Amino acid sequence: MDRTPSHSSADPEKRPHSDGSSERSESPIPVDEALEKRVWRKLDLFLLPVVAMFYLLSFLDRTNLGNARVAGLQTDLKMTNNQYSIALTVTYVPYIVAELPSNLLLKVVGPNLMLPTMLTLWGVVTTLQGKYLRVVTTYGGLLACRFFLGMLEGGVFPGLVLYLSFFYPRQRLQWRVSAFFSAASLSGAFSGILAFGIIRMKGVGGKAGWSWIFILEGLFTFLFGLVSFFLLPRSPTHAYFFNNKEKEYVVAKLKEDGALSSDESIDAFNWREVGKAFKLPHIWLLAIVLFCDGTVLYGLAYFAPSIIQGLGYTAARAQLMTVPPFAVAFVTATISAYISDRYRCRGLILIISSLMCVIGFAMFLGSAKHDVQYGSLFFSIPGTYIVAPTVSTWLANNAAPHARRATAIAIGFILTNSGGILATWLLGSLSPAPRYTKATITLLVFSIFMAIFSGLNWYYLWDQNKKKRAIRATMSRNQEDPHLGDKSAWFEYNL
Repeated sequence: MDRTPSHSSADPEKRPHSDGSSERSESPIPVDEALEKRVWRKLDLFLLPVVAMFYLLSFLDRTNLGNARVAGLQTDLKMTNNQYSIALTVTYVPYIVAELPSNLLLKVVGPNLMLPTMLTLWGVVTTLQGKYLRVVTTYGGLLACRFFLGMLEGGVFPGLVLYLSFFYPRQRLQWRVSAFFSAASLSGAFSGILAFGIIRMKGVGGKAGWSWIFILEGLFTFLFGLVSFFLLPRSPTHAYFFNNKEKEYVVAKLKEDGALSSDESIDAFNWREVGKAFKLPHIWLLAIVLFCDGTVLYGLAYFAPSIIQGLGYTAARAQLMTVPPFAVAFVTATISAYISDRYRCRGLILIISSLMCVIGFAMFLGSAKHDVQYGSLFFSIPGTYIVAPTVSTWLANNAAPHARRATAIAIGFILTNSGGILATWLLGSLSPAPRYTKATITLLVFSIFMAIFSGLNWYYLWDQNKKKRAIRATMSRNQEDPHLGDKSAWFEYNL
């Protein structure tokens, strides 16, 4: 780390917090318990549900192709399994390309404009996938829609993580990220229930049941996108639900915590910070975890209805049978988020949830009994839906300043969605139903990798914190370059 020569005396007035911030010589903000509770409650009531709905709709509109497949899309469009995998892949290519530039532009354009615009436009694209709207009447039309859907949705998840960091101090951010990501598991259950009801509309208006899945879900996304222009504030100082005192308090708390720099030049965009993000070892350790989890997550999200149908259920029944494991995933992800925040044990939660995936895939691979195979989904689906928000939060917590954090988050999700591409081929055409043997072995190995690399990252961060404590004992805060970000000895990594 680029520091000035150390001195023999430490500065007792500037001690590191466990969340990575540091106490300054200035007096801390006076505690006003009523105001403290009120501002975070308002954010949780006015902001968090909107953000959660954004991600629920994003995940729903991206993965409902799996429900439509079971409802007859592949047959009606005369698609082979290989062509179905290509349709999924076409979504991810622009999705991956869009993530980094979208995250870097978010603060410049304004999240209150950029995020609702993306949502509204992809709602239009989702609706157009309905066969008899004269767009998706052929396989080529479906590919075009999937391409634009991916391009418009690409910046959503990394953008939402970054957006929440504009409002919540770091020690309060973690549960919120996990809470809105839990919407993904909820969407898995919700899409099954919706599809079960919607495909019964087959023949209504002369449209296929799978067409109505796209039309109705897309229309709701479009309408919510229009409303969201009035719901998302640009920053705490623009929040319509805060009075002036509350705005000042939140901004002061963000600065005190280190989530917002008192010196705006430190948080300003520059390419040097973008480059530094690519050199952080812990980012790449977690990027490997995210690649493996992306493969597992999207494999189960896209193919759970097909997997369950392969156990002998009808198409409509298979849609309904996807609900219980995704509902369990929502509950377990919420509980694990609380434990992770309360006891600051992200690494341990990641290892345990990865092992849940190992158990699930081992059960599916090792037994031919349909009850056991269905039961395995209650380990693998909750496991992967715990991993994703936990590792995403861990990634965001341990990168600073703003441009470095925005880039690190984007790197992680580029790898996540690269895993999504692999998943589409693994379960789509390379591993035949109903056993999916090659895919199950691959996902089992990836789950083991998730546990191993989570452990390696925990050890690396623990070792770095140990070295930082030694440095703090020999120098004072004002002797350090203020632009070091997470490399600062006063930035303690979250474990």
